[in-house]
Amino acid sequence: MACGEPRADGRQQDGGVPVSRHDRDGGVADAAEVAALFARSFTATFGHLYPPEDLAGFLAGCDGAAFAGELADADHGFRLAFEGDALIGFVKLGPTALPIDRAGRRAIELRQLYVDEAAKGLGVAAGLMEWALAEAARRGMEDIYLTVWIDNHRARRFYERYGFVEVGRYAFVVGGTIDDDRIMRLRLA
Repeated sequence: MACGEPRADGRQQDGGVPVSRHDRDGGVADAAEVAALFARSFTATFGHLYPPEDLAGFLAGCDGAAFAGELADADHGFRLAFEGDALIGFVKLGPTALPIDRAGRRAIELRQLYVDEAAKGLGVAAGLMEWALAEAARRGMEDIYLTVWIDNHRARRFYERYGFVEVGRYAFVVGGTIDDDRIMRLRLA
């Protein structure tokens, strides 16, 4: 969609000015925006699970500097979704660090997929997932792994629609809290 064209879903900014939706690859210059969106989205979805000091400590380790390092690393891939100039979602791929037996198969991990609360249900996550699957295939990967909190039913249904299946458990640690996550895998080849 060219900038300034009406959106297919008819949504418009205040004042009736059409909003442009576009995606692009992420770069180091995007680190602060990605970190801010991550903190907002993670807190909105999971903040109630943790004592405030544990949440604050976890988010401090996911700041702009941490994202800048990953955005600069060729082993990671980022795709960013925008509405106008506002970042509304991102997906991050990276080397597999999960406790899994890959059985010699080439694998990548979908490390994060976050969408701003106001943009949920608008197809942003689907567009980011499509990019992640295509990028994993372009890199010659045979499998893609991710983790999801056991009670994040919306996310689990989303991943299952793409064919991801549960293959294990993972302890996701935030301060003194250990979340019961599930490892999911999608065979690409």
